[in-house]
Amino acid sequence: MRAWTTLLLLTALGCGSPDERPLVVSVLSSRPDMVTGGDALVEIAGADGEELSVSLNGRDVSEAFEAVVDASRRSGLVTGLELGDNRLEVRGGGRSAELTLVNYPRSGPVFSGPHQEPFPCETERAGLGAPVDADCSAETRVDLYYRSSDPKPPEAPAAGGVPAGFRPFDPAAPRPADMAQATTSAGRTLDFVVRVETGTINRAIYQIATLYDPGQPNPRPAAPGAAWNGRLVYRFGGGCRAGYRQAQAPSALSADLLGRGYAVAASSLNVFGNNCNDVLSAETMMMVKERFIETYGPPVHTIGTGGSGGSMQQHLIAQNYPGLLDGIIPGASYPDIVTLVPPVTDCSLLDEAFRTSGLSWSDEQKTAVSGYATWKSCESWMKSFSPAWLEPGACAAETPRDEVYDAARKPDGVRCDLQDNMVNLIGRDPATGHARRFVDNVGVEYGRRAFEDGVISAEQFVALNEKAGGYDGDAHIVGQRSVADPEALAALYGGGRVNAGAGSFGSVPIIDTRQYLDPSGNIHDRVRTFLMASRLEKANGGAGNRVMLTNPPAELDAVALMDRWLDAIGQDKAGGESIDVIARNRPEELSSACWSEDGERISDEGTGRCAELYPAHGDPRIVAGASAANDVLKCALRPLRAENYGRKLSPEQLRRLQAVFPDGVCDYSKPGIGQQPPRGVWQRF
Repeated sequence: MRAWTTLLLLTALGCGSPDERPLVVSVLSSRPDMVTGGDALVEIAGADGEELSVSLNGRDVSEAFEAVVDASRRSGLVTGLELGDNRLEVRGGGRSAELTLVNYPRSGPVFSGPHQEPFPCETERAGLGAPVDADCSAETRVDLYYRSSDPKPPEAPAAGGVPAGFRPFDPAAPRPADMAQATTSAGRTLDFVVRVETGTINRAIYQIATLYDPGQPNPRPAAPGAAWNGRLVYRFGGGCRAGYRQAQAPSALSADLLGRGYAVAASSLNVFGNNCNDVLSAETMMMVKERFIETYGPPVHTIGTGGSGGSMQQHLIAQNYPGLLDGIIPGASYPDIVTLVPPVTDCSLLDEAFRTSGLSWSDEQKTAVSGYATWKSCESWMKSFSPAWLEPGACAAETPRDEVYDAARKPDGVRCDLQDNMVNLIGRDPATGHARRFVDNVGVEYGRRAFEDGVISAEQFVALNEKAGGYDGDAHIVGQRSVADPEALAALYGGGRVNAGAGSFGSVPIIDTRQYLDPSGNIHDRVRTFLMASRLEKANGGAGNRVMLTNPPAELDAVALMDRWLDAIGQDKAGGESIDVIARNRPEELSSACWSEDGERISDEGTGRCAELYPAHGDPRIVAGASAANDVLKCALRPLRAENYGRKLSPEQLRRLQAVFPDGVCDYSKPGIGQQPPRGVWQRF
């Protein structure tokens, strides 16, 4: 739990003792400069039992506060904040304190930049009724469900995202005969009834679910109810595509988590498949968590979960927005989206080069050039995101088609490529009016390792690079290599879009889980886990805050392990670097490991038996010479020289390569162009 204490102006009144404790005012629900929705949960410490006078912009709000824990601490939900600056003043016992609260609309934005338009609303589809304004806001609703003990419950209706096994609960009706029981992590057994709040925040549809005792009053921060175990699990969804729509929230109704007393939250803009923008995701998560705290009080821990695109959100929130997530459990992970786009969209360039080179290419040779376990991985990427991530017309079905970009018919239309989806974060190119481009392959020697290993011939290596061109601004393959905008690169690195393992990333415990899918051509390949470990080590000198689990059994309870890990960290008062504190408090049974097909647990960081059982591979950039961190978007160049290759090239082949690389080839021993650490945390755009 974090109290956002941005102190404050403390003023002594009267002749009190200089040793007298000051009044300390803090916001529990958000940062004081990022309050949303007109209300904030505020705590006053140091009250020592005396009467306090609290005012907001001169209006008395003293009655909102009540004692918590003891008479020295009081908290209250302060409502009625105006947009912009608000002055909260506290007086009592000859002392005073004041705090400025900066309030933003419930519909946002706070720090993600201007809203996307168009933005079709989907509140009716979510069961919230018609939107009440242009920001897709809707009335908040609260529903009660119970978990059925029927082993084969009927499928629940799709409306509202209620999964099978949950049925509507009416507290005024007789207790259902098929009511299941829940036993929380604190050991309390009660009827399995859940309270689900659904509404809109930051133009997203959100859900908050908790185990609920209908015999108790509705939850409030000072009395959230004994059914909640004090922990919040925030779910992040996968995929990755441009936004321009409200979309639907994944259900927060997790029988496993709720049955143990965990609260669960999710929203439609915390699903990368709905909007692949990690800053918007962080902002939305911040606002939904604020809403949760204002209803239930601050959680002891907030734990992130989610795979694939959900892992990228957890990684970047952990790096860039400290305090939102205390621990993360990424599955099928990738470090970030920005450094994934180049090797993924390389697949289409390689496929085009294979087809137009006039040479024969075996599957073994294609695989060696791609770096993946199999060429099928590139085929999987091409069926999904290559080059769709760069295509301006790749909009969701909900985006009005007459507003979508078309070079001939609608040149000023909405562009749904990932670069334009992040225009707030990277800026516009004044020459085109479109987002600055960050994809670059100048100097990239495709297939270099495959050539040096003897898998492809010198002629194949040369022809491959002659035919592997780049993309124009509309994702058409052209003969020239793609050239990134230097300002886009600086914005992405400095703004924290590249997960460098920096910022607050080393201060968060991480349980990385992955099923091994490489041989099947699945896009979720194991090497991404090691790329992230390399970046952590590069930024922090070690990766002791991270555990890697490959093919863990279904019964492994990562949330409970993370909960225990966080408890131990919170109880450690010995001090030291955050990453060291995290490492020494890891539960004994939690260490990097893999599980064999017969269920044997093998403790291994990935270099011994686990590497033999589940080898990590690479991608086109790694084959071209990229480092283990694979964090270079545009490489520095060095002269092309024959002696730098492990195999012989003819004078004519060298001449042809020099024509492809007139300015030189990638030198991955040097930082990338524009590469720099993030400028800081809690950046605004």
